[in-house]
Amino acid sequence: QARLPVPVVPRIKEERFTALIPKRIGDFTFDTESGLVLPPSDALSDRLYDSLVTRTYSSPSGEVVMLLVAYNNKQDGVLQIHRPEICYPAGGYTLTSVDPIDVPITQANSLPAQIFGANSEARNEVVMYWTRVGDKYPRRWLDQRWAVAEANLRGIVPDGVLARVSTIGNDFSRTTPLLTTFIRDLHRSSGAQMRGLLFGKI
Repeated sequence: QARLPVPVVPRIKEERFTALIPKRIGDFTFDTESGLVLPPSDALSDRLYDSLVTRTYSSPSGEVVMLLVAYNNKQDGVLQIHRPEICYPAGGYTLTSVDPIDVPITQANSLPAQIFGANSEARNEVVMYWTRVGDKYPRRWLDQRWAVAEANLRGIVPDGVLARVSTIGNDFSRTTPLLTTFIRDLHRSSGAQMRGLLFGKI
């Protein structure tokens, strides 16, 4: 029993977690909580996270960025249900290839993320997202499960977060810099606790 993995991050109440996410991010200000593509809701997925925050931010120039954050302080590898490659097709979207992208956060560190286009008759989006499991940033579901297993072998139950930003359109030359800047500004605008939850040690 002494060798069983134990959680290392205390549970954070959802209202506290939501309050930690800044309402102003760079030139963008919080607009609404609706309008995002969400994971299918069922009895299982509703138990997979402590907090699920959805927000839409707008800038004075009329740009709109959507943010989704799913967090659990005891990650067992099942956050893949919230991976955008799953929830967008479930919502009727066709995806382009899902490609790795390194988002520069500081002069010394970049964030391992993924980017793809999601297209439907209703609208097109460009989506960028990342996952953090403990001190790892897995890009694939198998990597995510392995990150949990590695932590368990060290006697740890890691926390986990999936963060997704997206914007309307299909022009990657315009939207990629926009989303990259938004993520970098999210890092700068967040307090120390939320920065650690979203970005780990980056």
